[in-house]
Amino acid sequence: MTTPHFPGPPLALTMGEPAGIGGEITLKIWANKKQNQVPPFFIIDDPSRLRMLARRLKIDIPIKEIRSPEAADKTFDEALPVLALPMEVKTKPGKPTTDTAKAVIYSIESAVKLVQDGRAGGVVTNPIAKAVLSEAGFKFPGHTEFLAHLSGIEKDPIMMLASPELRVALATIHVSLKNAIEQLNKEKIIHVGKVCFESLRTDFAIAKPKIAVAGLNPHAGEKGSMGKEEIEVIIPAIKALQDAGINALGPYPSDTMFTATARKEYDVALCMYHDQGLIPLKTLGIDKGVNITLGLPFVRTSPDHGTAFDIAGSGDASEDSLVAALKLAAEMYIARNEMPDMK
Repeated sequence: MTTPHFPGPPLALTMGEPAGIGGEITLKIWANKKQNQVPPFFIIDDPSRLRMLARRLKIDIPIKEIRSPEAADKTFDEALPVLALPMEVKTKPGKPTTDTAKAVIYSIESAVKLVQDGRAGGVVTNPIAKAVLSEAGFKFPGHTEFLAHLSGIEKDPIMMLASPELRVALATIHVSLKNAIEQLNKEKIIHVGKVCFESLRTDFAIAKPKIAVAGLNPHAGEKGSMGKEEIEVIIPAIKALQDAGINALGPYPSDTMFTATARKEYDVALCMYHDQGLIPLKTLGIDKGVNITLGLPFVRTSPDHGTAFDIAGSGDASEDSLVAALKLAAEMYIARNEMPDMK
């Protein structure tokens, strides 16, 4: 065996945007699977597309079409297992087209259905091109919202980004800064805090998680002189979390809470808007970052980067973030299924 033992069913990897780097980094991961030490996975994709891409990149690996996820375990050591899409995908690296939107969406839907049926251990998603899907009529801002729809959950899922140096969770996600401020309220922060607390216990095996809550304004509002959101919204939310038995502290100024010393004092930073959390995380190491959707009834991870159309097909894309996403999905599956005392 060239891959590490994984006690669950193989992970389902989606195709992502076919004109992006998803196929390329998937091929690289399997080609170096012994070094990468990733758990067994299969990709839901067009086998002919992957073979053409492999030839273009001069990646000489066997690619085998499988008829069921169960075959991936037996296949993975000898060939990259591909659960074929029911449609042919025609595209060129770096040249996205709405003609592929149906296949991209089908790949995500299939991965979710397989994990819901217990035939896959988790969903790992290659990057999609949100603008391309939107142009094709896709009604969701991104993966997070679409996965929530497919799961049928009532409350909004939470976007967490994790790297070896930092975890961040977001109170608001894919909206403008103006809309993020308008959407921010006590209930939203409480919801994010509670979901993070349970996920850190269940998915990360942290018995007593510590949550650092960021302020919205400079200097966390400076006692109201630079904004009153901390006094009116954030501090009451922190108090409610504390009353629920959750170790939430803050609000902290976001210009100091991400230093190396400060990061040692908490397990996750609860941030008020997208860039507040993602700028420090990606600065600390984008190649190791993983996007996680919390609050779903199954494990979902993704690399913390986009489609990279500018380098697609060049062979220059790094597979490190997808390797991290596959490994973390496996770790989360194990934590959920083998550590009931944390639940």
